[in-house]
Amino acid sequence: MKILISFVLMFLPIFSLHAQDANALLKTVDDNLMPESYEAYRKIINEEPNGSKKEFSFYTVKKGKDKIALLYLAPASEKGRATLRLGDNMWLYIPSANKPVRITSLQSITGGVFNNADIMQLEYSVEYDAVFTGETESEYILDLKAKNRSVAYDKLKMWVTKEKKYIRKVEAYSASGLLIKTLEFKEDKNFGNGLVRPSVVETFSPLYKGYRSFLIYQRIKARQLPDEVFTLNFMGRLGNLR
Repeated sequence: MKILISFVLMFLPIFSLHAQDANALLKTVDDNLMPESYEAYRKIINEEPNGSKKEFSFYTVKKGKDKIALLYLAPASEKGRATLRLGDNMWLYIPSANKPVRITSLQSITGGVFNNADIMQLEYSVEYDAVFTGETESEYILDLKAKNRSVAYDKLKMWVTKEKKYIRKVEAYSASGLLIKTLEFKEDKNFGNGLVRPSVVETFSPLYKGYRSFLIYQRIKARQLPDEVFTLNFMGRLGNLR
C-alpha cells in the first residue's frame, strides 16, 4: 500500500500540471489558427452522395474574441447576403429584405455538413475548457467541455501536434455522447507574416452518410477594424471593406 501511495504521489504533480496546461495549449492552438483581428477569403464546397457539388465564396472579417462577419460573394443567388456573430448571437442579412433576421448556431445557411457555428467559428478557448486525455507519438489529445449551453457542441475531442501545436482533428459530440461530426484540418499553408496553418477543413458526419463539406482558406491577412463594422446597421455595407 505504501508503494502504491508513493507511486500516485510521484505522478500527481504531472497530472496537475497537465490539467493546468491544457487550457494554455488550447489558447496556443487559437493563436496559431488566426490573428486576433483579420480579413480572409474562403470558400465552401459541399459534396453530395451522388457526386454533385455546390460552392460558396465569401469574405470574412473578425475582431477580438467575439465579433465575426461574413459577406457572400458567390453563387449569384447568394451574393450580397451577410451574416454577423456577436458572442452567442447570430443574424442573417438578405439584401432584398433589407433587414437582418436571427439565426441559430446549429442551422446551416449554406447547407452541407458545416453549420453556422462552424463557418463563424470564434476561438475555442473562449467557448471551451480543456483537459489532457492522452497522446500519440506526435499529437496531444484534449477533451473540451462547453462553458455554457449556448455553445453548438457540448463536447469536443481535439488532436494537436506536439511540435508546432497545429490542430489536426476535432470530433464534435452532443451532451448525450453522440458523435455529431468530425473535422479534419489539412494542407498547411504559409499565408504570410508568420501565419502558417491548415488551409483546408474537411467535415463529415455519421448523421449525413455520403455527404462531405470542405472549408478552404484562400487568403488571410491581419487587419484592424472599427467596432462599427460589427453592427446590424453595417451588414449591408460589408462589401465596402474589400
